[in-house]
Amino acid sequence: MDFNEKLQELRKLRGLTQEELAASLYVSRTAISKWESGRGYPNIESLKAIAKFFSVTVDNLISTKEVLTIAEEDGKRKENHLRDLIYGLLDLCIALLLFLPFFAEKTDGIIKSVSLLALRGVQPYLKAAYLAVVAIMIVMGILTLALQTCQATAWVKSKTAVSLSLGALSVLLFIISSQPYAAVYAFVLLTIKALILIKRQ
Repeated sequence: MDFNEKLQELRKLRGLTQEELAASLYVSRTAISKWESGRGYPNIESLKAIAKFFSVTVDNLISTKEVLTIAEEDGKRKENHLRDLIYGLLDLCIALLLFLPFFAEKTDGIIKSVSLLALRGVQPYLKAAYLAVVAIMIVMGILTLALQTCQATAWVKSKTAVSLSLGALSVLLFIISSQPYAAVYAFVLLTIKALILIKRQ
């Protein structure tokens, strides 16, 4: 008998609904439904909690093959969590442009370095574009960190692509507008993201 069938049987023997079991294990009803339908496995911690709740051993719940699958899925979850953490922090690092002197400003024939907030010697639309890109990347960083456990398909599929696209856009914007220091800084952040993505595949 596979794990999903054992879980369903144990739950029914206790006379519990999926909602009641989910509440007892501090997981969502969707998670219980997914496990019972065989569309996924719990992580190691949830598996231990299930075994403890039903007073059985982990060995009674899963086969050796399933242990390997669970360990593999758990490893993948941890890897994705770490990647999201790094991507979120890198997107937030763009906020340093607001305060550090990465922008060149020409005043009275003298070029000096200023922060984005102190930048005055550029067209207003250009400064607005800089601020918009930086603000959107900061929001993306916050969302990536805040929604690490979110399993919504659209978010899971798009978050990496959106983060990379915003990074590429910032590099392009700074290069086109002749802001080399800001462009190099944004490029370094983008390169780190790309290397993490390549290593993952």
